[in-house]
Amino acid sequence: MTDARLFTIGYAGKTLADLLAQLGAAGVTRVVDVRALPLSRKKGFSKTALAEALAGAGIEYVHLRAAGKPFREIKNDTERCLALYAGHLDAHPEVIADVEEAVAGRGAALLCYEAAAAECHRSVLARRMVAARPRTVMDL
Repeated sequence: MTDARLFTIGYAGKTLADLLAQLGAAGVTRVVDVRALPLSRKKGFSKTALAEALAGAGIEYVHLRAAGKPFREIKNDTERCLALYAGHLDAHPEVIADVEEAVAGRGAALLCYEAAAAECHRSVLARRMVAARPRTVMDL
């Protein structure tokens, strides 16, 4: 698989088995966790447990804290959250370079919680990556 495709996936509403099946079916070989704090109340989705489950499925796990949101969620204001995250990327262009390095040459997926990519900071990140280097982004 070439790195001309980039996947994004949110785990809200999914079981760990669902997530692993979707990633496997898409040919994902590396998950790049773009949560600032890779903790979850959902069993199996915190950093260590998730990394172990992915490894068992033959998928690498990379956590990039800097690619996460450096602020707390703003209730009921997705637009503002996404704008704040875009500002974070403007101030820290090295985040894009770090994510590019993590996905290069891989069938990679950016992972966060939100089910709908359009409501998640990973959509802003993916758009910036497309602007830097053309590729196809697919939401799983």
